[in-house]
Amino acid sequence: MFHAETLAEWLSFIEAQHPQGQAGIELGLERVGWVLAAMGLSSRLPFPVITVGGTNGKGSSVAMLEAILRAAGHRVGAYTSPHLLRYNERVRLDGKAVADELLVRALAQVEAVRGTVPLTYFEFGTLAALAVLVGARVDVAILEVGMGGRLDAVNVVDADAALITNVALDHTEWLGADREAIGREKAGILRAGQWAVVAEAEPPLSVLDHAQGLGLRLWRRGIDFDLTREERGWIWRGPQDAYALPLPALPGGHQLDNAAGVVMLLEGLREYLPWTIEHLRTGLAMVRHPGRLECVRQDGVPVWLDVAHNPAGVEALARAMAEQSTQGRTLAVFSALADKDAVGMACALAGQVDAWYVAGLSGPRGREVDALADLLRQVGLPVAGAWPRPAMAYNAALSEAGTGDRLLVFGSFLCVADILDHIHSSDLKA
Repeated sequence: MFHAETLAEWLSFIEAQHPQGQAGIELGLERVGWVLAAMGLSSRLPFPVITVGGTNGKGSSVAMLEAILRAAGHRVGAYTSPHLLRYNERVRLDGKAVADELLVRALAQVEAVRGTVPLTYFEFGTLAALAVLVGARVDVAILEVGMGGRLDAVNVVDADAALITNVALDHTEWLGADREAIGREKAGILRAGQWAVVAEAEPPLSVLDHAQGLGLRLWRRGIDFDLTREERGWIWRGPQDAYALPLPALPGGHQLDNAAGVVMLLEGLREYLPWTIEHLRTGLAMVRHPGRLECVRQDGVPVWLDVAHNPAGVEALARAMAEQSTQGRTLAVFSALADKDAVGMACALAGQVDAWYVAGLSGPRGREVDALADLLRQVGLPVAGAWPRPAMAYNAALSEAGTGDRLLVFGSFLCVADILDHIHSSDLKA
């Protein structure tokens, strides 16, 4: 049995434990369910659980739920993925990343009971996160689904409530080639007897059919609840009440879609997790989520960073960027994993970007940078050059930025993380 003292050693170990699957991805609940039981835990955790699934907006929705429930005085645990700078970001207690010691202890707990059962990196991390949350005796846990839903490790937990943000094309190799197929996978997080919300107005029929088969009532945007944007805020309208609320502190008009689903979900949980309208307002005004339309300045240049990594996500990013006025050019630093629709992502922003600084990504799902640059050139996009790493492409773009120009970094969590780490390192040296 493996033993280590540091989190870095544990992460290296679990990264090497993947079953034989494509890029270390092996969907299914049998292995993780067996180890969960061996840890003395069941699929029903000893506190209310909210599961958040969908294609885009999951992390932002979790962040809003966290902020509102914390404003209401509840002790909140959260599990999300992937992380940007530190693995600890994945497991949060009352909004703060947990300490290394808690994760080391939880990973050791998983390793002590799994025997010869192989686990993926994500499965190891999910089981450890559940151990941390149970040990912390939180009032409520919010779990973000990793990929799909039906066979995702997070779905080993029977949640009391579920939010499906939206369904778009992503991870098609594993989830299916169209929205209906992907919707069936996303809907796998639903359970009979849950309070369940769908935040998009036109979900795939497969989501609705699955809910009907469970005898489950879905609360749907445009039918059971909706929103109206106003000059300085927005109005949420539900089955019985309407609330005048501030705009979420997360930039982008698409965040109202996420917020509307979040409020509907909280309506159904109010008996178990009490809150007031003031808690809604405080939480929405205080919510933070790094890497989502995050804006920093370096050398006087505004730098926008967003982890959008599929065409639907980049379309939302394009609308948000169009709302931000600029006097000069937009220079994009872009990279994408090999299993992503890079051309679809780039074309969603084509009309707003004056020059593309293309970067490669390493790892089993990485994409060779020259091939990515050629793809963009083939669809007529102005590629300024290609660099092996995002930070190198970023430095080149920053050196070319003039007065009034802005930088946009997007395409992958790995791209944004590399550049955020580079920016932070530069700030420390300054």
